[in-house]
Amino acid sequence: MADTELNASVSNAAVSMHPAVRDVPGSKAGASANAAVFDVLIIGAGPAGGSAALHSAKNGLKVLVVEEHQAVGEPVHCGECLSQVACDRMGWKLPGEAIAMPVKGVRVIFPGNKTTRLTEEGYVLEKHKFEQWIMKQAQDAGVQLALGKRVSTVKRDSASGIWTVSCADGSSFRAKILIDASGVAALVSRLLNLNPRFSSVVGIQYEMKDIPTDGYMDFFIWPDLAPHGYLWMIPKGQGRANVGLVTNENVKAKTFLDQFVAKMGWTDKVVIKTFGGLIPASGPVQNTVDDGLMLIGDAAGFTSPLFEGGSHLGLVSGRFAANVAKKAIAQNDASKAVLSEYERLWKAEFPQYDKIIGGKHALYKMSDSELEFIGSIMPPELAEVSNSQRVAFGVKVLTRKPGLFAKGLNEAMKAFGYSRAEYYGW
Repeated sequence: MADTELNASVSNAAVSMHPAVRDVPGSKAGASANAAVFDVLIIGAGPAGGSAALHSAKNGLKVLVVEEHQAVGEPVHCGECLSQVACDRMGWKLPGEAIAMPVKGVRVIFPGNKTTRLTEEGYVLEKHKFEQWIMKQAQDAGVQLALGKRVSTVKRDSASGIWTVSCADGSSFRAKILIDASGVAALVSRLLNLNPRFSSVVGIQYEMKDIPTDGYMDFFIWPDLAPHGYLWMIPKGQGRANVGLVTNENVKAKTFLDQFVAKMGWTDKVVIKTFGGLIPASGPVQNTVDDGLMLIGDAAGFTSPLFEGGSHLGLVSGRFAANVAKKAIAQNDASKAVLSEYERLWKAEFPQYDKIIGGKHALYKMSDSELEFIGSIMPPELAEVSNSQRVAFGVKVLTRKPGLFAKGLNEAMKAFGYSRAEYYGW
């Protein structure tokens, strides 16, 4: 399927970056402490950081983004999916260059090839171009971007409330509010001992050629090839697809992936690249705010419970943080008490993923035969499940495998339900 242009008026230039800024107003080691002070400094230029930067700038704030890599959006770490619901929430119409392929939704394949579908529209992205598009908008709004800046220390002066962020190359920057969008690295939590390290799983995938698709993203719950995880085929158009898995058995991940490729009959297909990384998997961290500090996106542990989607949550959490930063700067008060509004916002909006995590664990503890049974009685379409279908599902479990309820079937089904886009699943 050919790549789709959603907005023909947006040319390739729309996702090109302004010249990289590597020496924004700041200081080198030993330089004057009177260097420029930003209202907001954001660590990380991913979706969460880009959203926070864009909305902070639109709120009239002076913003700096520091990014450790030399290019925004590279390397890509995730499966590259984003729902139409997420785009609607952000008020965005994506440029065609950022879209690899529109998709119809998700198909879940259980052992024995039992399937169910969740039909809800969305996109497989060219993720690096998507992130560059966000940052281009942010730069147009006045955000300054410093690439190749690996943050080594952060320190807040208790008297002035000003943060000093120092980088491995000797440069440093100052700001009134610090937003950590450093992803799974959770840099500020680590540097300040703010939160215990969240648990994580490893995701690894190949981008491959000549993979068949009917427009759905396929997610396979096959414990033998993805213990405590799942596998996927995410189509990208023109025969390309991301083929990968998530598992908590990090060392064996690539072996499992190769076995999956072989099982699907794709061993002779061309692998364009291999990529992936760690994914937060235990729900939000305990402290997402502190004096002068907010944590967003993966750095806050924001991923959905079953399939670990994080972009949707990152985008909205970045906007929340930007709006709270605006109020704090206007009041000249970035204390934890003021910034705690950010925590109230996300807790009121996002599902209680930390409680739903138990449903995911319950699902992954079930045997192949139990999962095959569940797949065989699932409604064929999950977008609209009638009351009669729910009753029929429950009756079949009670009459044939009642022990599944004791193993957490209800919680597992909730995890499925909260994987929908309206609940920030993708």
